[in-house]
Amino acid sequence: YREYRCFEELCLHCPFKDKCISDKARYKTVRRHVWEDHKDDNKNFLKTEKGKGIYNRRKETVERSFADSKNLHGLRYARMRGLNKVSEQCLLTAAVQNMKKIAMRLSSI
Repeated sequence: YREYRCFEELCLHCPFKDKCISDKARYKTVRRHVWEDHKDDNKNFLKTEKGKGIYNRRKETVERSFADSKNLHGLRYARMRGLNKVSEQCLLTAAVQNMKKIAMRLSSI
């Protein structure tokens, strides 16, 4: 995080002091994450026509894949315990989904 602080002398004579800072504070402090500018750029991009189109495609591709994993391939619950075994289950599920996609493409040729 980066912290920005106003000089106390400037806040003393500011006409917006009562709206900006509380009774206990003597000056304004703004704290922003180092990636906040990138987050703002992404939010602004999603408001453009191109950004809206890309975001709508996400529902059809990425989110659909996760939903199919959960509903059709049993990835809603882990069948085994341990990080390695759960990772194996996820990888096998992804492999099955990829095989299904390949089979669908080959059958349409």
